[in-house]
Amino acid sequence: MGARSARQVRPRYGRIAAAATSTSVTALAVLGGVGVLPSAAEGPERPLSLETVADTLGETGATPAGTGQPSTLQNTPTASDATAGEPGLPDESGHGRRVVFSEGQQRVWLVGAHDEVQRTYLVSGSLYDNLDPGAYEVYSRSEQAWGIDDSGSMKYFVRFAQGDNAAIGFHDIPIDDGEPVQSVTELGTPLSHGCIRQRRADAKRLWAFAALGTKVVVTA
Repeated sequence: MGARSARQVRPRYGRIAAAATSTSVTALAVLGGVGVLPSAAEGPERPLSLETVADTLGETGATPAGTGQPSTLQNTPTASDATAGEPGLPDESGHGRRVVFSEGQQRVWLVGAHDEVQRTYLVSGSLYDNLDPGAYEVYSRSEQAWGIDDSGSMKYFVRFAQGDNAAIGFHDIPIDDGEPVQSVTELGTPLSHGCIRQRRADAKRLWAFAALGTKVVVTA
């Protein structure tokens, strides 16, 4: 709503191909047996409610906003992701490492510890007045999630606030009946039922950036 592979290296010489293949198969079998590789029995967990919905592959939290602890396993984007010529950070957007979302500009900034913009892009926020400006923290994450009714499914869901009926967070553009519920060209316009929709590549980047406990600042 608007709501982790093993790589087999091919031998260069035919003389050792059979031996290398046999060794690789054996290694894969051992890894699978001890649970290092994913099991075919793994599947999605049950959905939750409304646009916050189901937690499957990602980190999740059941504690109130502000109580999650930052993960040390997340990759951080580099400053080269920032785009020259894009709008600067809004006034009163805080300091330090954070995600900034401007409701008026329908834009997100990923900001490093020294206030350097690492990435900025357009999003589609809510059609409704369901999110107050202020400082929040990421408290729950789901790599895959499902909405209810006609809200479809979404990926890279990062929750930071709680609305009247559902959690509020960032995720990619939902898919409903095999089709995206809006186009990428429509980003920059409020269109969601409560969350902040992002292009898939941007949703992945924010997912990597915003571990549990990451500050999120919402501006008017």
